[in-house]
Amino acid sequence: MIEIIPAIDIIGGKCVRLSKGDYDTKKVYNENPEEVAKAFEDNGIKRLHIVDLDGAKAKHIVNYKVLEKVANNTDLVIDFGGGIKSDEDLRIAFNSGAQMITGGSIALKEPDKFKGWISKYTPERVILGADAKDKKIAINGWQENTETDLTTYLDGYIKEGITKVICTDIEKDGMLQGPSTSLYKEILAQFPKLYLIASGGIGNIDDIKDLEDAGIPAVIFGKAIYEGRIQLKDLQQFL
Repeated sequence: MIEIIPAIDIIGGKCVRLSKGDYDTKKVYNENPEEVAKAFEDNGIKRLHIVDLDGAKAKHIVNYKVLEKVANNTDLVIDFGGGIKSDEDLRIAFNSGAQMITGGSIALKEPDKFKGWISKYTPERVILGADAKDKKIAINGWQENTETDLTTYLDGYIKEGITKVICTDIEKDGMLQGPSTSLYKEILAQFPKLYLIASGGIGNIDDIKDLEDAGIPAVIFGKAIYEGRIQLKDLQQFL
């Protein structure tokens, strides 16, 4: 059974979504992320992915108070990403209620530091964020494209102990036109033990079923819920 992980993206303390990571496409869906999180929990959801988009841009954690409120008022297992660049950012995230953190830019820019986090906090609590455009890694809230090959990158971190990876195909993100299932199948064919979390492009329930049929362990999505294309009650079949 595929694991269902709704996403709450935060700008200015509000629940928003972007298209292809473009901040100019920002759309506010709810002024109160805690309310959104409670609705997820009330419908049987256990996991939550929170992204601090302000933090991703500022290169340090910003919206930790939102994380704190959600963590204090729900029992959701939260992974938190966006702007985690230092030991202090990591400490704030965990102290604010995150059970896991996702490191993206830091893993590419400062690999020794990120490897230290994997060692200190274990791969159970540290997730690798591998966001890609044309199979090349993109960082800093997708504002910066690199020439780093996705598969080579994953291989390096799996050898360092990473077991969980969130992989977002930027071209698909927020477009509601289906996920990169073929890319995820390709990754799992090479790394069959990887807990691969697909992200980007989910537009309806059938997209989730397709990922499940392809053997993808977990999926993150948000816009399809906020746009009413997926009803929370429709997710019961996966819970």
